This record gives sequence, C-alpha cells and structure tokens, in this order.
Amino acid sequence: MPHLRDSHVVILEEGVTSRDLIDQMVGDLPDTDEKDAFYVADLGDVVKKHLRFVKALPRVTPFYAVSCNSSPGVLQTLADLGTGFHCWSKTELELVEGFGVPPERIIYANPCKQPSHMQHAARTEVTVMTFDSKAELVNVSTNHPNARMVLRIHADNSTSTFPSSEKFGAPLESCRHLLEVAKSLNLEVIGVSFHVGTGCRDPRIFTRCIADARLVFDMAEASGQKMHLLDIGGGFPGTEDSRVRFQEFVPVITSALETHFPEGCGVEVIAEPGRYYVESAFLLVANIIGKKNGFPATGFACKDSEKCSSRSVKYHLNEGVFGSFNNVLFENIQLRPVPQKKPSPGQPVHVSSLWGPTCDCVDKISDGVELPEQKVGDWIIFDNMGAYTFTISSPFNGFLPSKIHYSIPHETWKVLELFRKGLQQNPTFSFQLIIDEKK
Repeated sequence: MPHLRDSHVVILEEGVTSRDLIDQMVGDLPDTDEKDAFYVADLGDVVKKHLRFVKALPRVTPFYAVSCNSSPGVLQTLADLGTGFHCWSKTELELVEGFGVPPERIIYANPCKQPSHMQHAARTEVTVMTFDSKAELVNVSTNHPNARMVLRIHADNSTSTFPSSEKFGAPLESCRHLLEVAKSLNLEVIGVSFHVGTGCRDPRIFTRCIADARLVFDMAEASGQKMHLLDIGGGFPGTEDSRVRFQEFVPVITSALETHFPEGCGVEVIAEPGRYYVESAFLLVANIIGKKNGFPATGFACKDSEKCSSRSVKYHLNEGVFGSFNNVLFENIQLRPVPQKKPSPGQPVHVSSLWGPTCDCVDKISDGVELPEQKVGDWIIFDNMGAYTFTISSPFNGFLPSKIHYSIPHETWKVLELFRKGLQQNPTFSFQLIIDEKK
C-alpha cells in the first residue's frame, strides 16, 4: 500500500479496502498524536456511481449538486469525468471554475440570486440560471441581461425527507404569466426545472413533474417561445439500503420521458444528483476522547440479550452534531457506528450513547447503540458520511472540519489512466480522471 505522506490520493492494491487503509492510518499514528477525526473517501465509488448513472439514464446528463459535497477530490474527479455542475452561489461557481469547468457545463440553479453573484456569473459567461418569480426576472434583467433562463416549477415533495416546494417553485397557474414577463424583459427562457426534494421515497412523483413540465413547454410554444432544456433535479438515493433504491427511479423516469419528451424531440435532459454520487463514498473515523460508565441501561433492549450488559456507557467523540454529524439534527438519520478494533468472540456489548465534543447538551450523536466496551483513545467508524456533512459543519467551540484522505482502487486508477485526455493538470490535486465516451 502506498505511503500516505505527501500523497493526496492513496492507490489501493487489489484486495485492499478503505477499512484496511483506516487500520494503517490509525496504526501509523504515534501515541502522542492529537488523533483528530478524519474522513477516508473512496473516489472509485464516485466513478462507479457516475458510470452507473449514465448507463441507466443515457439521455440524462448529470449536473452534480456542489452543495452536497464540495471537497476538492470529488469536484476534480467529476470535472474530469465530464459531468456538469449545479451551483448555488458565487463561491460554488468559483470552486467549479477553479477546476477548469467551462461555463456551458454549469447551471446557476438558485432561483433567488444575490446581484453581485449574478454579476460574477455574467463576467465568467455562466448564462444558464433558474427563476420562479417575476421579481427574479427583473433582478436578472438588471444584472445579467444575457442570461438564459430556466423556469423552476412547483413539485410535489410530500414524500421526501427534505421538501423544498414550500420555498421554491412556481405553481403551474402562474407559469404563463412568468413566460410573458420574461418575453417583455427580452430574457430568453430555454427550459423548465423541478426538484422532487431530497430523499424522495416515491419515484412516481417524477411522472407527474415531467408531465407538468410538458404543459409549460406547450405554454411557451403557444406564445412563440421555443424551449429546449428539461432539468429533472435530484432526490436520488445514495446508498443501496435506502428505502427506495436508485434502480426503482430509472424505469419511472425513462417511461415519463418517452411519453412527454421522446428521443429526437430536440429537448436536452439534465439532472442534479448530489447525494447519489457521494453519500456511500465517505467513511468518518472519530476518536473517543471521554468515557463515563456505570449508568443503568434503561429504555433500550439489546438485540442479543445473552451478550448484553445491564450497564450503559457514555462515550464522548471528537466529532459532533455541530460538525460532521449535523445530519443527526437535520435528517434524523440512524447511524451505524463500528469499532475500528474488531471485538473478540463472545465479548459483551453495552447499550451506549455517543456524544460530541462541544459544550452544548444537544450535541448527542446517537443513543441506544450496542457496542463492545471501548477505551479512551479508541476509534469508531461511521459509513455513508459523504452527503451534507462537513459542507454544513460549523466551527462552534473551535472544532474545525475533519480532514479528508482520498483513496482509489488500483484497477479503477489503471482503467481511468488508459482513457486520460489532454486536460491541463490542476496543481491543487494529484491526478485527473477521464472516461472515454466511446467506451
């Protein structure tokens, strides 16, 4: 296994996993090290997700949602794979532009944009952007009159973990008027977008939304405006154990597109996957910095009562809900902590709770977790930590975001190297990935 020192990406030999890399990293730390929490990201998983997406939905071009995970490794990998990017602010635009992404591969998808951010988009020739109100059209006409507009329509988000329809999306009955306003302001409307919400649990929502988009296309055509872009948003799951898997979305979307926007109709289709690409690619490794035991294990029942102790344990970790575990507060997710050290056979487990490092009592990571007894200084691993984690962490109490270490399987690296293209090397990252579209 390559040494980690001075390396941005560790290339994993055949049979070596991210868990093996974690064991090496932990083993290489001296006892006096601060033992900060850290991520290990498998960029090979990101590549596989991309190839899977374009194979399953060949008509749909992915525009990755930068807000989900803006780490340099992910952005460089996806930029070199040729994805587009969905940006929400000037900072996200600058991040993506820094990796050499051309403006035609960027959509500025915020329907309510700050004027100075729009002026930046105008200077860098990012022209495609969304709107859902008359006020935004006036705003754009003042600050970026050459913009090409995409009308975001209201979507039914009732089955999603995070609905966005209360905040964004024009109702169908207002769309005709908005198209007329855009025309009066000499702004070109090139398409329609929607978003079914993060964590969509009912793929059939796409059927209704795509049908609604068709109605708006017809409205535009009736008024002499020819649109050619459909953005079906995101909401795709990022793990195989999601309540609804990605494979279940594919036939629904494919069927709806064939019905309302058949191949050859002249409409380009894009999507805004974020969580789908990165959630399962990141492991978070946190260190136990404190321990309190001897509390009665009340209110919880162990699955294996024969191995379960009646004594509960409180562990304090050096990551918490104001950092990478903010998804505990916002998403109410069920974490699956695993000790870095494999427990011995028959070792008893304790009903345990995990707490973050800050002074705030709300900083509880998980409760009722079954763990073999751990010591201060031991490590706990959490999977599926790539989506909306460190990107929305805060420095509360002076705890900074955890460092990210990147890895990629050697076979993936080797195949990708065969199809590298002549893109300029980015000095901030140690490699480039490219897939030959002919393969």
